[in-house]
Amino acid sequence: MKLADARPTPLPFPSHGAVYWNLTVPELVEHALRRREGMLAEGGAFVAVTAPHTGRSPQDKFVVREPGVADHIWWGPVNQPMEPEAFASLRDHAFRWAATRDLYVQDVAVGAHPRYRVSVRVITELAWHSLFSRHLFRRPEGVQSVTQPPAFTVVCLPSCKADPSRHGTRSETFIVLSFTQGLVLIGGTLYAGEIKKSVFTLMNYLLPQRGVASMHCAANVGPDGRSALFFGLSGTGKTSLSTDPERYLVGDDEHGWADEGIFNLEGGCYAKVVRLSPEAEPEIYATTRRFATVLENVVVDPLTRELDLHDDRVTENTRAAYPLSYLSQVVPDGRAPHPTDVVFLTADAFGVLPPIARLDYDQALYHFLSGYTAKVAGTEKGVRDPQATFSACFGAPFLPLPPARYAELLGDRLQRHRSRVWLVNTGWTAGPFGVGHRIPIQYTRVMVRAALSGALDEVPYWEEPRFRFKVPERVPGVPAEILVPRNTWPDPQAYDEQARRLARMFAQNFERFAGQVPVDVRRAGPVADS
Repeated sequence: MKLADARPTPLPFPSHGAVYWNLTVPELVEHALRRREGMLAEGGAFVAVTAPHTGRSPQDKFVVREPGVADHIWWGPVNQPMEPEAFASLRDHAFRWAATRDLYVQDVAVGAHPRYRVSVRVITELAWHSLFSRHLFRRPEGVQSVTQPPAFTVVCLPSCKADPSRHGTRSETFIVLSFTQGLVLIGGTLYAGEIKKSVFTLMNYLLPQRGVASMHCAANVGPDGRSALFFGLSGTGKTSLSTDPERYLVGDDEHGWADEGIFNLEGGCYAKVVRLSPEAEPEIYATTRRFATVLENVVVDPLTRELDLHDDRVTENTRAAYPLSYLSQVVPDGRAPHPTDVVFLTADAFGVLPPIARLDYDQALYHFLSGYTAKVAGTEKGVRDPQATFSACFGAPFLPLPPARYAELLGDRLQRHRSRVWLVNTGWTAGPFGVGHRIPIQYTRVMVRAALSGALDEVPYWEEPRFRFKVPERVPGVPAEILVPRNTWPDPQAYDEQARRLARMFAQNFERFAGQVPVDVRRAGPVADS
């Protein structure tokens, strides 16, 4: 539908410009090119530059403090409060701005499970943002009638800027969620990931109220029908390891776990593509050469239109947005049975954690709430120490409710379905970053496949003394020496000191959850005092 052709339901504001309703992918590409919003690369991908915002703006994200909602929100740096009066002023400002623009509307669905599916309307002033939304979310055909009012509306206006003195924002950029009004306002940023993650935040508020565990994880299914979940922060290998040619992808980022099984919330992928290798990740690499894939901040030769995925001059956070149909091995309906295995991924730049370990129930909840990975230091000369990052539930920026609630829901399902839980370190061995080396991804793939197949169920395990993980003594196809991190270090005493240091970081971080979890979970962390 285009322009005034049978508009489904009215916009939340009067519009004086052209309104394009649910344009198809080719139409949106045509509009984006005609409006000079980006360029077409060799192979047909659409490339847009979002600078200066090349990632999310968490300090500019707010939740409206509304009656009936305020008592449930996890207030703090993740969920900053905005008073209703300030939101009303910002909403009126954004709606007046939108009324004068040409707009693109996509009516989409979130959630592959029909019982928990939510209708969302995405209104944007850029055609490529509408294309992004059409790729990332699910199409409503045969699912819902677009003539019904959406449950939530997202209004994304990059050219609209807030006035902090009037609107209660920190800067001209704003991402504001009103759960009561079913409205998300985004302005002052071109980064399309704000649309995706705002909708995920909405689902993280709604699904737990219906007894569904909402999770920031990937999921896939083996030929035997056994499914697995992959939790992990950026840079830990979540997308790469879940997009396995020997298994079928359910989704790469956001899922729900209901009484009937797991289900994808989305209909597409938003993969990091910096230095993407056609040998290591052939399927994801191929999408960067597909028509209408949206590439954010990828460098393109202006004459030949060749892509250079190794060029990070704009940002390290280059991204590709594409529908799941662009991959060859996917689960079409986005649903799978209860997972037999749950994998927590971490890129430990301290070089301490084993490449794979089995967690018991209490350890699983401890490490889920910890959400640990480590980032390497910046590019300043002489700075070599890694930096620990703890993100509750492996997705703190998207949790409107207290993390203990998500841990409670996950724990309930782990117990009910007896899922095995693994910690997989995709980071460093033989020393920390700058001294050791990264664990080869081919070994990680072998270890993950062995865990998911049940090949590690009968092998002997040893207990790592400080973190108390159960570590397999052997994994077929993997050198036995890398399974014991201390033995890979040239100086074992240096390893001990580094392990003690990391254990203390875990303990310090977990203090904020100590009063919210059972005593057995509190005691499941590493030994930090020796």
